Amino acid sequence: MKNTTPLKRRITTSLAIVAAGGLLAGCTAGGPVEVDLGDGPAKAGEVKKDALNGVTLTFSSWGGIYQDAQIASLKPFEKDSGAKVLSDGPTEYSKIKAQVDNNAVTWDVVDTDIIWADMQCGKDGLLMDLDTKIVDTSKIPNQDMVGDCYVPAMQYGYVIMYNEEAYPEAPTGWADFFDTQKFPGKRAIAGFEDVGPGVYEGALLADGVKPDELYPLDMDRVYKKLDTIRDSLIYWKTGAESQQMVESGEADMVLLWSGRGFGAVENGAKYKPIWNQSLVIADALAVPKNAKNPDASMALINYYLGAKSQEVMAVDSSYSPVNTDAKPAFSDLAKEYDTADPAIAEQMVQTDQRWWAENYDAELERWMTWMQG
Repeated sequence: MKNTTPLKRRITTSLAIVAAGGLLAGCTAGGPVEVDLGDGPAKAGEVKKDALNGVTLTFSSWGGIYQDAQIASLKPFEKDSGAKVLSDGPTEYSKIKAQVDNNAVTWDVVDTDIIWADMQCGKDGLLMDLDTKIVDTSKIPNQDMVGDCYVPAMQYGYVIMYNEEAYPEAPTGWADFFDTQKFPGKRAIAGFEDVGPGVYEGALLADGVKPDELYPLDMDRVYKKLDTIRDSLIYWKTGAESQQMVESGEADMVLLWSGRGFGAVENGAKYKPIWNQSLVIADALAVPKNAKNPDASMALINYYLGAKSQEVMAVDSSYSPVNTDAKPAFSDLAKEYDTADPAIAEQMVQTDQRWWAENYDAELERWMTWMQG
């Protein structure tokens, strides 16, 4: 497992609005390419031999180690299907919108923030409905990660890391994160112009809300709880900064992406993760409307979801696989941060991207107001 981090993507209102009118998916001068997966239902990680000879597909993601790992995981797809996979990006939502609106789609498969993806499902959205005749989602560990127009690209955790040397008694969850009397010291959380699963769910969990009763989030209760630790909060703006806060000991507790926590510990930080009620987060894979060959794009996604592809993606990046049969060859330390491990997964709380998609704009405005207060 190598050190990278999820990229937080700002989702602006202007990018969530799409032009009215019907969009026909997969129309080109030469017509769409049919994908023949053979007899029987589709199986994740499989494609009929040479079914896509002569087809070129462009895969857009966020760059860096993560995208390199994704492309590496698709090399067998090229060999098996006959397709050529090009790598492009970084993903920009304004570019997706322009491509769809102008019927000039050049990105056949896109990796996006899962909240943004959920906002783009349906007839007025920018993303095609998922074709479950081609995409097998049965091996995805949590079906809540599957939307009408997307599948998870990977998963990771939003986790509290605590300084082992700061506390004689180890904190065990969100209640301790909000208990500045028993566990004094600075808490670091994300402070950029974006909202999504994180400290909001944590505030409610700390206040006694049961994980299966979190949604819809009671945001008045959230901010009342956040007010109790406002003076103990400091903020990070980037994944690199969150990791640096752990490595330097600037905050005794840091809420950050698990890949960054792993990287900090790998670099010698004396911190530990609290998996109890940590949050499950995922990116999404989807096909833009008006993609030239939508069936071929869906076939790529189906292959990407296979166990072998997920193992390559996971080992070459800091993310956990989204196939229950995948067994990545992680190092001993990396295994401690594998959110697909049942011992970790059973402690985590599933987040609701659909609720966030529906409430994103209002909650972003409220968050920015609170941050400035």
